[in-house]
Amino acid sequence: MTIDDIEALDWTKGDGLLPAIVQHADSGTVLMLGYMNRESLAATLTTGQVTFYSRSRARLWTKGETSGNTISVGAVTMDCDRDTLLVLGRPQGPVCHTGAATCFHGQPASAATELAFLLQLEKIIAARIADQPDSSYTAKLHARGLTRMAQKVGEEGLEVALAAVTDNDAQLVGEGADLIYHLLLLLRARGLGLEDVVTELSCRHAARLAPG
Repeated sequence: MTIDDIEALDWTKGDGLLPAIVQHADSGTVLMLGYMNRESLAATLTTGQVTFYSRSRARLWTKGETSGNTISVGAVTMDCDRDTLLVLGRPQGPVCHTGAATCFHGQPASAATELAFLLQLEKIIAARIADQPDSSYTAKLHARGLTRMAQKVGEEGLEVALAAVTDNDAQLVGEGADLIYHLLLLLRARGLGLEDVVTELSCRHAARLAPG
């Protein structure tokens, strides 16, 4: 959505206010619900920070303006009736005033939410490479170069295969975790990421479903 789309929304149903659902751009977790008018939506789109209209204070307020726990905007879309907004964002700290990560306490984790930890792990790996703390295995292995990182992926792949044929589920899960970690590190070292692998898999799937 862009500034030009604001007037295409149906502002009449809520007396100039639209509910705005904020969802984590990476994990898909529903973070909070707020309300936006034309001005707050325009501010959200132009500043890149989630900005609501406070019904109790009758003014605009940027999420985190006092706490510092802002939400950076990834994208904003409207629903089919043009009277509800969906905001994809990345929070900088807890979202809820209670200190919780989301205002919807006890929200069951979806499969996508669980898998989204891999994106978090990618960020951790990138931070270790950048900061190079002395205690970091990631930083030390990265410093040894691409060849050694590639060897580790090969070693872990063999250990996964061996764990599978020994019929030891716990060992297979553990070795699988090691393999995924080392693969993420190798991808990062080449300037690639998990998203590139997922895109390739998605393209292959689409090609197999294509007619002809």
